[in-house]
Amino acid sequence: MHPYKNSKDNSGVIAYEIGDDYIIAQFQDGRIYLYNYKSAGKASIEKMKALARAGEGLTTFINQVVRDRYAKKL
Repeated sequence: MHPYKNSKDNSGVIAYEIGDDYIIAQFQDGRIYLYNYKSAGKASIEKMKALARAGEGLTTFINQVVRDRYAKKL
């Protein structure tokens, strides 16, 4: 897992892992979720990857757009 940059220091996401068709997000409370093309759609996963790399906006995007469309709780 890569540490989430969290440029504003107020994110729920603390780490992430990116694969070809998925992203895994780890939250401050220890929850870890796998999101993939099948569960959340290709466009959303690609947006999440870009936000994770930028270190800004990932938690907001998950809360407002993707919500509970994860493939699996790890």
